[in-house]
Amino acid sequence: MRYLPTSCVLAAAIAVAAVLPAAAEDRKVPSSAAQLQLSYAPIVQRVAPAVVNVYASHVVENQNPFLADPFFRQFFGGGGGMPRAQVERSLGSGVLVEAAGLVVTNYHVIEGASEVKIALADKREFPADIVLKDQRSDLAVLRIKGANERFPTLEFANSDELQVGDVVLAIGDPFGVGQTVTHGIVSALARTQVGISDYRFFIQTDAAINPGNSGGALVDVNGRLVGINSAIYSRSGGSIGIGFAIPANMVRVVVASAEGGSGAVKRPWLGAKLQEVTPEIAESLGLKRPSGALVANVAKDGPAAAAGIKTGDLIVTVDGVTVEDPNAFDYRFATKPLGGSAKVGLIRQGKKTVASVANLSPALADELRLDPQTEGVVITAVADGSAAQSVGFQKGDIVVAVNNQKIAKSADLQRVTSSPSRQWRITIQRAGQQISVMFSG
Repeated sequence: MRYLPTSCVLAAAIAVAAVLPAAAEDRKVPSSAAQLQLSYAPIVQRVAPAVVNVYASHVVENQNPFLADPFFRQFFGGGGGMPRAQVERSLGSGVLVEAAGLVVTNYHVIEGASEVKIALADKREFPADIVLKDQRSDLAVLRIKGANERFPTLEFANSDELQVGDVVLAIGDPFGVGQTVTHGIVSALARTQVGISDYRFFIQTDAAINPGNSGGALVDVNGRLVGINSAIYSRSGGSIGIGFAIPANMVRVVVASAEGGSGAVKRPWLGAKLQEVTPEIAESLGLKRPSGALVANVAKDGPAAAAGIKTGDLIVTVDGVTVEDPNAFDYRFATKPLGGSAKVGLIRQGKKTVASVANLSPALADELRLDPQTEGVVITAVADGSAAQSVGFQKGDIVVAVNNQKIAKSADLQRVTSSPSRQWRITIQRAGQQISVMFSG
């Protein structure tokens, strides 16, 4: 694998939701010779102006070993000796994602750069500032300087709607020959074993991608950005039809942080360490095949603990989307908005466990039409057939006390219910009235 050369907390909740795939009828294979003669030119003409070249300059110190020796320094040191530093330049690609001149590219394209320039498709060049660098996702955001105009941009697609076999176009500047367009299909999705960033979740394509394409656009047949081309698998340095792109949904998160004025990406925190499910673990859990993310430990007072996630639980979905391994979970969780809740489906001791809680906030109170001044933990979902449903809990109920202990936040609820007691008197508030129920677990 090679690169192409040149805390906020999200409250966790547990539930399962259905996500429907994109409609298959929207995709059609050619049915005649005439259709095979159709051209991608209209798409290219529309999107190519939004793809740019990124030139990065790096100052490299000359580490001459003779300079450390006083005898040789008289020959190589001083003003007439060998140069102490030299400038290296690298070339990559980028995509305009905001009309005022915001460009997204790969982190490795501008890593260590002291100067960055942007060259547009019409050959004009502008200096650029580095607004944000995110090594974990291998993405960076730049801003064009000295241009008082509105630039063409690409619209983000929902990369979760991609399917294997969809046609895609790759646009960039391979080997510095000039802007080039190649086409192919989506070869695979959710590639999590590609070790080129912390978030290992990539779109694989056979569209020709070569050195210099890094940071360029991968677009669908509607001209929307589905990914940022980042790496290739190659033994020779050239394309052999195995390229990888960062999904647009991850790119969107990084760009949003830059647009919000942040110099760093703020991501959700689960508060739990996950591990891969091996064949041996899968057999011990009674699974037909290794899949999911096994909870190895849970941080005290973290979102996972507050939501009732325990060591040994097997996470299998996030908001209804299947999680195949910890890398897939990390991607799904990292692309969730901050300050909200994620529905995490899990298996505990062979049974699906479902509950859903979140700290009561003004926004959540408004959504559930509750008094925003009320303190407590609101029940956001009750699973059909669950013990909570059997005792009459409803969505919108506010837990205010357990065994006469006041509940102000979800951490209080986790602390009280983790005690050895197997029976709790739970006081809830519903429609302005307080109701007490006995609950055995």
